[in-house]
Amino acid sequence: KPSEFAAMTVTDAESPHLGEITCGTLLQKLQEIWDEVGESDEQRDKMLLQIEQECLDVYKRKVEQAAKSRAELLQTLSDANAELSSLTTSLGEKTFANGIPDKSSGTIKEQLAAIAPALEQLWQQKEERVRAFSDVQSQIQKISGEIAGGLSSNELPLPPIVDESDLSLKKLDSFHSQLQELQKEKSDRLQKVLEFVSTVHDLCAVLTLDFLTTVTQVHPSLDEETAVQAKSISNDTLSMLSKTVLTLEDDKKQRLRKLQELATQLVDLWNLMDTPDEERDLFNHVTCNISSSVDDVTSPGALARDLINQAEVEVDRLDQLKASRMKEIAFKKQSELEEIYARAHVEINPESARERIMSLIDAGNVEHTELLADMDSQIAKAREEAVSRKDVLDRVEKWMSACEEESWLEDYNRDHNRYSSSRGAHLNLKRAEKARILVSKIPTMVDTLVAKIRAWEEEHSMSFAYDGVPLLAMLDEYGMLRQEREDEKRRLREQKKVQEQPHVEQDSAFSTRPSTAARPVSAKKPVGTRANNGGANRRLSLNANQNGSRSVAKEGGRRESLNKPAAPANYVAISKEEAAASSPVSGAADQVSASP
Repeated sequence: KPSEFAAMTVTDAESPHLGEITCGTLLQKLQEIWDEVGESDEQRDKMLLQIEQECLDVYKRKVEQAAKSRAELLQTLSDANAELSSLTTSLGEKTFANGIPDKSSGTIKEQLAAIAPALEQLWQQKEERVRAFSDVQSQIQKISGEIAGGLSSNELPLPPIVDESDLSLKKLDSFHSQLQELQKEKSDRLQKVLEFVSTVHDLCAVLTLDFLTTVTQVHPSLDEETAVQAKSISNDTLSMLSKTVLTLEDDKKQRLRKLQELATQLVDLWNLMDTPDEERDLFNHVTCNISSSVDDVTSPGALARDLINQAEVEVDRLDQLKASRMKEIAFKKQSELEEIYARAHVEINPESARERIMSLIDAGNVEHTELLADMDSQIAKAREEAVSRKDVLDRVEKWMSACEEESWLEDYNRDHNRYSSSRGAHLNLKRAEKARILVSKIPTMVDTLVAKIRAWEEEHSMSFAYDGVPLLAMLDEYGMLRQEREDEKRRLREQKKVQEQPHVEQDSAFSTRPSTAARPVSAKKPVGTRANNGGANRRLSLNANQNGSRSVAKEGGRRESLNKPAAPANYVAISKEEAAASSPVSGAADQVSASP
């Protein structure tokens, strides 16, 4: 009521301190004004009610403001508790909440004051944890980018997005483990890259290629100026380095194969044309790797392109030189072939062979290398054939030597002065003793020779010819001549028994052959010589005009050889004394054993 309000104000007006402005002093001042003005009580009560209402409104607003402030404090306290719970959950520090003092019974501000230090500590810890996560995730992201190839070592990746809902040490340790694995993988990849780069460097040195150009084409960071840790380790880099190494190794193999082919050609051409060692030494750097493997060739420049080109030029030069000397080389090989066949007593037609070689070279219808290879093949076959005939030819040689000794022995036995004391007579006597022993072995020689010839012919399915004449046919003819000779001896011996005069018997003994006076006696022959002197006189021949010999055509395999030297004409009868001196031969009269 206005009266109560007025009384209150009067009370307040009586009690205020001097000079202090209060509601009472203001109301007293208002009453003084009203008294002076002469306001009515009704008007005064109305104004006092108005003033009271305004005071109530002020109190109400203050209460509302206080309530709002309390609600905000409660919300702040609730948020702080929620934040505290969230931080402890995010950081994984469950035990930290036990250290917070329990102030739930105190005022709101007291509770906030109790939570604030722990909350501040957790915020600081969270910031540190976020930085740790950001750092490790940045390194993971950087290394992953280097491996993937989307980021170079010099580029900085974008800041990683840290998941703040889980900042526990367990998750941080998981990121550290992942980082360690990536760092190990990076180290392994970097080691592979360095090994590849080293291999590329060695291959480029051998092939004389630009190393920097080769590696920088793979990736610019692989040059020598870039630090080791800054080199690219991406999958693409490793793949391209691997392909580069394979390409260089394949190039190395091809170049080595080409160089070895050229070196082989050089050696063949040098050997073919008897190139002196001084010229060969100029290409030692080419021929030194003629039998080397790919891994053995490591010298710088050993497979340079210029080196191969140089070898090619030299091969071309030698090929041209060889072409100009082709006839000389071919005839040299033909002479070698003829010499092999001559030693093997194989009859060939050298004139037609040389004409064929000349026509092929002049016409140019065949490659020189093919012609030489064909002649080398013929020489190889001729050597094989000579080896296969060697055993038979050695026995033929021994047989022919024995026949020559037999011929000499017959001439020696016909010499009436063989026991004289002339010079060299004792030497001839010793030779005659040896010759009788050798002649006694002729039948065995012939039998063994025939067996060897037949075995050879069976193995090779062809006839064994000696200077174009079948050797078996020659031996058969020799056997028939031997038999005729023995028959003639028996006839003469019977005729000698009938004759009474020695001079008649002597004339009958040499009636079928030239007189011994026309033959040189052994006493006049040099010691150690043979009757059929010279290689031509040792060749077996079945001349149709020799002492009633039979035709070779009758034996079905031997051509008549009128132009060859005849066998020694020693198929004549001898006296009793001569027969006694050569008794080892007459004992084998029924076997094939005499001179050709």
